[in-house]
Amino acid sequence: MKRINFLIFILPALVYGQQLQKIFTLNDIFNSQKFSGKAVSGIQWMKNGKQFSYQRFDSATNSDKIFVVQCSQGTRSLRIDASLLKMHPDDPPFRFSSYQWSPQEDKILFVSAPPDKQYLSRLTPEGNYFLYDLRKKTLQRLTNVREPQFNHKFSPDGLLLGFVRGNNVMLLDIASGRETMLTTDGAAHVINGKFDWVYEEEFGISDGWQWSPDGIHIAFWRLDESRVPDFKMMNYMANSGEEIVMKYPQPGDPNSIVKIGVVSLESKIIQWMDLGPDDDIYVPRIQWLPDGQTLAIQRLNRLQNTLEILAGNRNTGATRMLLGENSKTWIEEGHELRFLKKDNQFLKCSEQDGYNHIYRYDLNGKQLNQVTAGKWDVRDLEQVDEDRKLIYFTAAAKTPREQQLFVVGWDGNNMQQLTRDGFSHSIDMSPDARFYIDKYSSTSTPVKTELFDITGKSKWMIEENSIPSLNEYQLNKTEYFTFKTSDGIELNGSLIKPTPFDVRTKYPVLFDVYGGPGSQSVTNSWGESTGLWQQLLSQKGYIIVSVDGRGTGGRGKAFKETVYHHLGLWEVNDLVEAVKYLNTFTFVDSSRIGIWGWSYGGYMAVSALLRGSDYFKTAVAVAPVTDWRLYDDIYTERYMGLPTENPDGYKESSTLEYTDRLKGNLLIIHGTADDNVHWQNTIQLVHALEKSGKQFRTMFYPNRNHAIRGGTTRLHLFELITNYLLEKL
Repeated sequence: MKRINFLIFILPALVYGQQLQKIFTLNDIFNSQKFSGKAVSGIQWMKNGKQFSYQRFDSATNSDKIFVVQCSQGTRSLRIDASLLKMHPDDPPFRFSSYQWSPQEDKILFVSAPPDKQYLSRLTPEGNYFLYDLRKKTLQRLTNVREPQFNHKFSPDGLLLGFVRGNNVMLLDIASGRETMLTTDGAAHVINGKFDWVYEEEFGISDGWQWSPDGIHIAFWRLDESRVPDFKMMNYMANSGEEIVMKYPQPGDPNSIVKIGVVSLESKIIQWMDLGPDDDIYVPRIQWLPDGQTLAIQRLNRLQNTLEILAGNRNTGATRMLLGENSKTWIEEGHELRFLKKDNQFLKCSEQDGYNHIYRYDLNGKQLNQVTAGKWDVRDLEQVDEDRKLIYFTAAAKTPREQQLFVVGWDGNNMQQLTRDGFSHSIDMSPDARFYIDKYSSTSTPVKTELFDITGKSKWMIEENSIPSLNEYQLNKTEYFTFKTSDGIELNGSLIKPTPFDVRTKYPVLFDVYGGPGSQSVTNSWGESTGLWQQLLSQKGYIIVSVDGRGTGGRGKAFKETVYHHLGLWEVNDLVEAVKYLNTFTFVDSSRIGIWGWSYGGYMAVSALLRGSDYFKTAVAVAPVTDWRLYDDIYTERYMGLPTENPDGYKESSTLEYTDRLKGNLLIIHGTADDNVHWQNTIQLVHALEKSGKQFRTMFYPNRNHAIRGGTTRLHLFELITNYLLEKL
């Protein structure tokens, strides 16, 4: 390391943060509304792209209001006051969990809260449906059931409402109130129109059916999870114990059998699409082409390294290969195709050149051109302006730390950045690509929501979200750094120094880690309550560090796929390299290096303490994966392959293999009702540590899931973690 880099790194800290500041408390962060920001919910664009609506809770009336914003003027008007919506004069204020405009925008569908019951699902169940007629000013109840419903959608003409109930796709004629079951075989383990647990969790999809553009057919997923093994959990709060059974495929287990059906609303006949003879596959996406006759089906093999796009005929079920892609590792499939309405073309994201970029194809699968290029990754294709042949997308093109909005021509020329540097941006663009809603933040700026026109001119600050109580505190600055590992790989990191800071003092260091393929921790974005907790620790004299090692996102395919078949190996290596780098600074106490993380971060915390036992003194692991043979198959096999094909990799990646190396302090925390990373992971780690004769601490939270929240649980959790760090680090 050159001496000049050392001076640049530490000199700002000599004078930084000498003023007094108010002290953060755990109660204020985790058990009060003091730092709760204001989010904008229920944003929906109107068809013309010149207006959008959003939802706001009114505490005075204990009900919600819906406002409509005129984009060009930047003005809003009240459209619905739910406290006035009543079917009977004596009804209490009307409450709804979500709303949806009808296609003609003359009616609004309201969804009530679901029955008070817990579901092992990422998908939030819906309650009953109510329809408000804006012209007649009448509120009509459409359904009156206690059974949860899912995935409601109007037909294109607005006369029908489709939804899922009892694992069947249902159809409601709004005028007559008559219901029709379009599928009839829905059962405990046969699911139509939505997904099993692992599809929801790992493919990020929940809505399992789609209207055809002409509204006379519906395409849907059918998953038969009968062959998937049961996983049993217990409700320990019930007097006699209550068994909770879920379908949860672990690596190598059988998966649900997937079928794609297209049902005719007229004949009620289901035409099944030809997915080929192999039923050990995934179908992570389907989409109607603009012609309404063809269904694009993305077929992914079990190892997730071959993705094929099939074009299916809705009338015959016959399919043909439209496009195929192969990888020596895995394929990132989480992008929908964008079919152009005016041209027989589509856009697709791919990592085929080593970075995730946008490509343009014709409907025969011929590549017309690569639209974006460079040593950076496209995150999302946001919108397409077909008239002007422009494509809008978000990417971290300048730095992996910040996502920005860009526009580029179809030919790949004239790429321009539309959003401001210094923030990370999340974009919601109008259908006509003339306006966009920008949710942006930085490490020192809570999320703001602002409306812009396509030139980047601000039209209206929708939500300033200033959080006035934060003005009473000084936020210690997040500094960014890079360093090279011993084998020459440059890594990105961030740190927060204590205030006041003195280079002559030695400070303990806490690594805040997540890790995992494609993830990022070193970003310029608001950290919410966990970010404020980092500030609290820095006030108590800790240096807070994050490092994005090999395997993380924003650095291209080669950087990410280094960890293939070896989860934990290179991630721990790079954390140790980061410790070695920090130990070159006089203000770092090399005898007090700690690490904490949650979920994959919990796995990294345990792995670092065991496999990097000479460098880390203390670790706190919340809901950790401890052995990848215990996690779900879609996520694990994507990066590790099948256990039978990579037995050494699975053994090498298991924390259970290294418990005899424990030297430092370990606290393991888990919720007993965690349906994602099962408590089984911690139980097996505890057993292995006990067999190795090692002392450690554990904490479990009864009936809490992966998030470990509810009531005062979060406060209790972070009091536990904070006190442990103060004691052991």
